[in-house]
Amino acid sequence: MQVRSVSKYVRSSPYKCRLVVNQIRSLPVEQARDILTYSTRKAAGLVLKTLDSAIANAEVNNNANIDELYVQAAFVDEAPVLKRWRARARGRVNRIHKRNSHITVIVSDE
Repeated sequence: MQVRSVSKYVRSSPYKCRLVVNQIRSLPVEQARDILTYSTRKAAGLVLKTLDSAIANAEVNNNANIDELYVQAAFVDEAPVLKRWRARARGRVNRIHKRNSHITVIVSDE
């Protein structure tokens, strides 16, 4: 049984989120929650919310035992980029790309 949870349009760059997601892949959910809880990165809190949602989906919708769950897959995709401008000298502008992410966590008991 696989259960997934997706957080879309998260205001953090995919590169920063992938650094966190790579740490929890294929771990038991309790160990993954501990890693994310004590991480100092902002993206860890965002990934933790997605992991908690996947655990709740497995428990409520599929009557899964939480002690047997593990993170089967976790990945981050790129969301649309917000394009902004910053004024520079001599009337010029520079682009600012505010990157967004889609975070997906899949938990399984098999």
